[in-house]
Amino acid sequence: MDEPRPDRNFGFLVHDVARLMRTAYDRRTRALGLTRSQWWVLNHLYFCEGINQSELADVLDIEKPTLGRLLDRLEAKGWIERRADPADRRAKRVYLTGEVQGLVRALREIAADLRRDTLAGLSEAERVWLLDTLTVIKGNLLRMNGNGTTPEANEGTGDGIDDGRNGARQS
Repeated sequence: MDEPRPDRNFGFLVHDVARLMRTAYDRRTRALGLTRSQWWVLNHLYFCEGINQSELADVLDIEKPTLGRLLDRLEAKGWIERRADPADRRAKRVYLTGEVQGLVRALREIAADLRRDTLAGLSEAERVWLLDTLTVIKGNLLRMNGNGTTPEANEGTGDGIDDGRNGARQS
């Protein structure tokens, strides 16, 4: 079997594109005084506000104690609040506070600018094709990994390209 060179290998390219986007986003958000972990949590809460801590840890693919410490820091800054889950008294649901809304808007604007710059040179049709193709690939991987039923169930997870939760919020 002919092995593709790393610069033409799908897995390497996807990994490198994601890494480079995170690095570019980190640079653009540095002045806001956030860590990558903090903006990652805030972004997910923007799309999934009210998610419980256990589900959030799964979505972020981090250990629950690690998330708990991160949420403690965000809560101390007044950016999030944890509320009791009415369906499970052991669980807490996580919400953004009004104090962080301006920061989240700034993060979303930076993300929109990064998407625009990242996709520069692609026509609108090419952008749509790229997003549709990545959505199919993501759905295939979710099914293969047994952690998703449809790609739609996992939209708006802050992958750096999505521009809103089914149009409900735009960056």
